[in-house]
Amino acid sequence: MSFRRKEDSLYQINFDETKQVDYFNGVDYSNQSPEQLIDLFGQVLKTGMHGLCFSLYEDGQQPGDIITEEQVRRRMKIIAPYTKWVRSFSCTEGNEFIPVIAKEYGIKTLVGAWLGDDPEINEREIEGLIKLANKGFVDIAAVGNEVMYRKDLSEDELLDFISRVKAAIPETIPVGYVDAYYEFSIKPRITAACDLILTNCYPYWEGCDLEYSLGHMNQMYHQALHAGNGKKVIITETGWPSKGESFKGSHPSTENAIKYFINTQLWSQKENIDIFYFSSFDESWKVGAEGEVGAYWGIWDKNEKLKY
Repeated sequence: MSFRRKEDSLYQINFDETKQVDYFNGVDYSNQSPEQLIDLFGQVLKTGMHGLCFSLYEDGQQPGDIITEEQVRRRMKIIAPYTKWVRSFSCTEGNEFIPVIAKEYGIKTLVGAWLGDDPEINEREIEGLIKLANKGFVDIAAVGNEVMYRKDLSEDELLDFISRVKAAIPETIPVGYVDAYYEFSIKPRITAACDLILTNCYPYWEGCDLEYSLGHMNQMYHQALHAGNGKKVIITETGWPSKGESFKGSHPSTENAIKYFINTQLWSQKENIDIFYFSSFDESWKVGAEGEVGAYWGIWDKNEKLKY
């Protein structure tokens, strides 16, 4: 069931006071020109995001390349005015600079160790996460990202890594694992091992039409909340691509990407739900895994220019 809030300033942000907001469908965009839509995007962006996923790679770069501190610093400077937290995905190959430089800007950090099917890489990642945490650069530690979804490790292997990190870093740093929301319902041992639930929620990748995407994400969030049985839930990734091929009922476009961003941010503020938006910059390398659409998830383009 949905309902309207005509007087909710969080949803309006100096927008037309007569506009109505559907709790599940977001802002009523009827009769809004492209110029008005972009203006509202700018207003929402300037209010600041809770969190933003850090896109590390320039055009022509990809995971496996060694990234310089200067490159991380340049990109951090661009996003710093707009976010309170930043999320990194790895602790090697230049990713280790992300939380260090974020702290220079007063930004909190969700730092991830990238785990896969290579034991040597996994070892370097875990050691890197422990080192950063013990030096004070980690506010939340994420042990792995979608490892269960990819089936790169067994549950026991992942649980061992989580236990190892917990034992090696200060107890004041919460430790979790990132995966799709439904994994926490079907992997109760992993859910129990986490201090908080770090969940990726993508209505786009479930073929959801934009019109119903906010309601669908609300359902995703509450499924993870139910699985967590009282533990805090953080949405560690969500977003909408601005270009590329459609996926079932999900259609990439500039207009849809703007609307999804606005709806997500206002819902996050209103419901006090912590969200890390995906992503900061477009990254061309992602076309290999996701097709054309993979290169267009950023708020800024691959040349580091604001897209809207």
